[in-house]
Amino acid sequence: MKGGGMMKNKIKKIAYTVSSGLLLAPVVVLAQYAAPDNTNLPGGTVFNIISNLMKWLLALVGVIGVIGFAIAGILYLTAAGNEDRVSQAKKAMIMSIIGVIVALVGLVILQAVNAWLGGGETTF
Repeated sequence: MKGGGMMKNKIKKIAYTVSSGLLLAPVVVLAQYAAPDNTNLPGGTVFNIISNLMKWLLALVGVIGVIGFAIAGILYLTAAGNEDRVSQAKKAMIMSIIGVIVALVGLVILQAVNAWLGGGETTF
């Protein structure tokens, strides 16, 4: 059992040595990295990327909230007078409305922070 453990340690050491050598190979030969031209990738600052990501996430939360409200409406219509299902549908409606409000408040906060940090004027 011990012999197998020693063999694994030797293999790990060899793997670490080889991978470290491969990572340091460009440094050894004094290689220089040249960025490719005309990649057609969108450029922008990190703040712009984060801002766009937040807008997409807030839009997704808003869409999920509207879908949740529609499902809650269907639950309410199909409750057929059952008080438990009616209360469950009302809770679902309230939670979906809260979700949409949170998404809208998040969008307003994002726009305000963008304007505050110099991203432009605040437009809602």
